[in-house]
Amino acid sequence: MFTTLFLLFLTISLLTTTYLSLRHTRFVQDHRQQVPDAFLQQLGLAAHQKAADYTVAKERVGRLEQFIGVALILTWTLGGGIAWVDQVYMDRVVNPIWLGVAVVLTVMVISGLLDLPMELWKTFSLEQKFGFNRTDLKTYLIDLFKGAALSGLLITPLLAGFFWIMNTAGTLWWLYAWILWLSFSLLLTWAYPVFIAPLFNRFKQLDDGPLRDRISALLTRTQFAGDDIRVMDGSRRSAHSNAYFTGFGRNKRIVFFDTLMEILDDDELEAVLAHELGHFSLHHVRNRLIMGSLFTLAALALLGWLLKQPWFYHSLGVPNPSLHAALLLFMMVIPVFGLLLKPLLSHSSRKHEYAADAFAATLSGSQALSSALIKLSESNASTVTPDPLHSAFYDSHPPVALRIARIAATAE
Repeated sequence: MFTTLFLLFLTISLLTTTYLSLRHTRFVQDHRQQVPDAFLQQLGLAAHQKAADYTVAKERVGRLEQFIGVALILTWTLGGGIAWVDQVYMDRVVNPIWLGVAVVLTVMVISGLLDLPMELWKTFSLEQKFGFNRTDLKTYLIDLFKGAALSGLLITPLLAGFFWIMNTAGTLWWLYAWILWLSFSLLLTWAYPVFIAPLFNRFKQLDDGPLRDRISALLTRTQFAGDDIRVMDGSRRSAHSNAYFTGFGRNKRIVFFDTLMEILDDDELEAVLAHELGHFSLHHVRNRLIMGSLFTLAALALLGWLLKQPWFYHSLGVPNPSLHAALLLFMMVIPVFGLLLKPLLSHSSRKHEYAADAFAATLSGSQALSSALIKLSESNASTVTPDPLHSAFYDSHPPVALRIARIAATAE
């Protein structure tokens, strides 16, 4: 019965994502020849058409990835992939904790290797074609190696702790596992800006001058505790532009991509930062962390129930129930059933974006924020004419046209 339900939801998921992708592609292509009136003053036709072509190309790749992803899920589950890896280690590793670690890490490594050809193609073909890729194969492979080594160093003790709790903590293991996961997540967030991010990029302090003075004044007005403002050498690997906050406590850091510094003036940079500060001041970051933590707690509680159900294993191609098999099946299957939550989460995120826009427009001016949004769209080749249904389902940020209209209304 559960096998049928799983296949039904997997089919619905594939059909839904394919339909939305095709609809989005068609909508973008239909609006390719004309720049919308709201963008005529700042966005040229060539840039608009580049964004349309880039969007269409990414959607084609995305559809292929969806089909490959479905094939891999079926291979790992009903195709017996997890059961095969489990059997390989069953007679070689006696300790149940390290058996679980070995099986999960092996599945992760194999999955990563299977994803690698597509990732290489996206970087050195798709991104290269549209002028975004600035990395070379050597740098890419070094980053890949460092990322894999770092992931192994971090995930191995986490998995060992997770399986130790599952084996020894009794019926409430999921609660203690949640505490472990939450502690690990907070530690990683704290450590990321100082110890992890510098392994992949160079960060330099924003030079003293008018821009730093403006940003310091903005931080004071918003009561943001911290003045660690860095510029990241994002241009070494990509032409995409961005800015972000990272860390917490004394390790909070504001990061501008150097590519962002090249396309925005000081007014626009301040407006972009004011938007990010809006998320902080309006408690969006805190609320998202709380909701994410509660969702993880509920998911672990559900896993705690499922791992005791023999049908959960047998229905998904695993003849020998185990804690590590339950964890792997859960991680692969739950996203299939959670697809319909995506538009709800997107809607909540878009509400936060509108609120942060209003906050930034009040602090730094609506004109500067609107101008920055258009420049960012052009720099990243983000279409300004997305399909409304596709956007409502997927996008965590509202379409730029709607954001600018809302910003203008706020300023009146």
